[in-house]
Amino acid sequence: MSSYLAPEKRIFEYPKYWAECFGAAPFLPTTRAEMDLLGWDSCDVIVVTGDAYVDHPSFGMAIIGRLLESQGFRVGIIAQPDWSSAEAFKALGQPNLYFGVAAGNMDSMINRYTADRRLRHDDAYTPGNVGGKRPDRATLHYTQRCKEAFKGVPVIIGGIEASLRRIAHYDYWSEKVRRSMLIDAKADMLIYGNAERPLVEVTHRMANGETLEQMQDIRGTAIMVKQPLAGWRGKDSTTLDAPGTIDAIINPYIDTTKMSSCDASKDASPNFVDAKDAVQTLSIKPMAAYEPVKGQPWFKTYAKLPSYDVVKTDPVMYAHASRVMHHETNPGSARALYQEHGNKALWVNPPAMPLDTEEMDYVFAAPFARVPHPMYGDEKIPAYDMIRFSVNIMRGCFGGCSFCSITEHEGRIIQNRSEDSIIREVEDMRDKVPGFTGVVSDLGGPTANMYRLHCKDPKVEATCRLPSCVHPTICDYMGTDHKPLINLYRRARALPGIKKVLIASGLRYDLAIRDPEYVKELVTHHVGGYLKIAPEHTESEPLRHMLKPNMSSYNKFKRMFEKYSKEAGKEQYLIPYFISAHPGTRDVDMVNMAMWLKTNKFRLDQVQNFYPSPMCNATTMYYTEVNPLKKVTRDSERVSIPRGIRQRRLHKAILRYHDPKNWAQIREALVDMGMKNLIGKGPQCLVPAASHAESSRSAPKAARGKQGMTKHTSPRSQKMRRSR
Repeated sequence: MSSYLAPEKRIFEYPKYWAECFGAAPFLPTTRAEMDLLGWDSCDVIVVTGDAYVDHPSFGMAIIGRLLESQGFRVGIIAQPDWSSAEAFKALGQPNLYFGVAAGNMDSMINRYTADRRLRHDDAYTPGNVGGKRPDRATLHYTQRCKEAFKGVPVIIGGIEASLRRIAHYDYWSEKVRRSMLIDAKADMLIYGNAERPLVEVTHRMANGETLEQMQDIRGTAIMVKQPLAGWRGKDSTTLDAPGTIDAIINPYIDTTKMSSCDASKDASPNFVDAKDAVQTLSIKPMAAYEPVKGQPWFKTYAKLPSYDVVKTDPVMYAHASRVMHHETNPGSARALYQEHGNKALWVNPPAMPLDTEEMDYVFAAPFARVPHPMYGDEKIPAYDMIRFSVNIMRGCFGGCSFCSITEHEGRIIQNRSEDSIIREVEDMRDKVPGFTGVVSDLGGPTANMYRLHCKDPKVEATCRLPSCVHPTICDYMGTDHKPLINLYRRARALPGIKKVLIASGLRYDLAIRDPEYVKELVTHHVGGYLKIAPEHTESEPLRHMLKPNMSSYNKFKRMFEKYSKEAGKEQYLIPYFISAHPGTRDVDMVNMAMWLKTNKFRLDQVQNFYPSPMCNATTMYYTEVNPLKKVTRDSERVSIPRGIRQRRLHKAILRYHDPKNWAQIREALVDMGMKNLIGKGPQCLVPAASHAESSRSAPKAARGKQGMTKHTSPRSQKMRRSR
């Protein structure tokens, strides 16, 4: 990590808490009987989770529990409690410090419902793959029960569900803007992102007698306040947002206090400032050409976002707030956020500084059992079965895909483990995990090939506000040298007892093609017959709204993949993944993609419809019909939105053009689009013509709205109609 992003204190530099004398537990206790065996009379921290307790570093409750244990604290686990009463939350007694609540590794709503809002009947994080073991919006229910169980005990919420709901956010399942989860849960603090650094600080300070009211400015936390924190300067968000293209790096040394303010007199909501009046930009050139001024403009500065009452009724202001929030995610230059919620106010501190390599090694060096808790017996937990022979080598992603929340949760700066730490974990897995056959199922993370990739200039890394380092092209500052990863692969597969090391994490092929040696290494040694990659779409407009590379990168990677497979004497195949119904996608885009699939002889068995998860840029597009990656104004160009169950299912059906069940629906759509020439026989046709039997039983057309502009459900259209 560069010195520009160095924290004041590293997570292993705190004095150990007195309970360190108890040592590490074989498993963190889940019952009073287990506590008794450990000699504990109480827990210092109790973690409540919506997942089954698996003591593996891929599970959040294990990472947090073992980290706090390494600091000397006694940590108990309440996994998948019965939320119908407070009794299950009393199982371990009253914690000495606080309850830590998380919905689990997945957002509970995404875990419980499909993209079509249908209830799932399975749950990969539950023994036996049984659904229904956690409530909707689990964080809210768990927090309420914790407070009922022991009044006055602080509750700190975290995990991906709370993290991605830290400000007012659009909720796909209720189709409305909801308040910050901190407010709805009535929790005492929300920790967002990877929680290690803020959680260690909070826990030690509480153990030393401080209250949460005395810890209001800890990075990576959100709290409720009556007014902005003392000593901080406020800026209205409409003076900080650069409402225009963000193709250039914003000069980190501009004094933003001199930026012009917006004129709010013409509209009930503040107007937006033109880009030339709001912010200066500069061409990409070496940052050494600039001398930093004393006191960066974002230091002790907060951005006042439009209030909850404004964003819940004004889609354009919602898009603006989303855009500002995404601009304030670089820990080196982010401002705090302040958002009023009625008579309450939310304060979101800047993100925590990323962990350096030694800190990452410290986290993963904990004595994980690497198996589920014995209370589950022989019951299978599918999520564990999928990752039990995998090793996480890094965190973060600088891809910034608009439909993905990894960047918003884990950050854009890659946090790497050392090669030695990773190799030790592979050896530990080889020697301890039951059923290991010598095959490492994955050596990766959020992405397969961002290990040790970073910005070439520390100043730029610490101040850049671009949403992606690889779109529309790979930034000149971004390193693409895969040699550290190649060396790691070679060392891992050379270990005694290791037969194969597979790479199953998502591959950024646009990065990979910059390093042919890496592609050759990957294809020759680390593909098990099939390699999954995710172009997501073939057409330029959807890809532009996704922040994904165009198909020329895919085609180049495919040629390299086939070349190196042939040289290795292996028959191997690429399996591409695609998203249907993504914002910015028209019906014709889906047809063109389906024709590409047919031409390339792909038949997709599974297709993922776009899922509007909280906080993603694509979700903002879905809700507002405005692109927050570009200038946000009252007259912003509308984004085409496949909205409504009928059209979303049509897009999914088009991708499965080979399934006879979809032919009637596709034919009807092709006729409506004036593309009847794609119905019939031959390679130039998408689906065959209807047989006589099909024609005789075809149903009349159902009424539907115009593509992407469903006037009866579009919040922006409703707002515009009301204003006329």
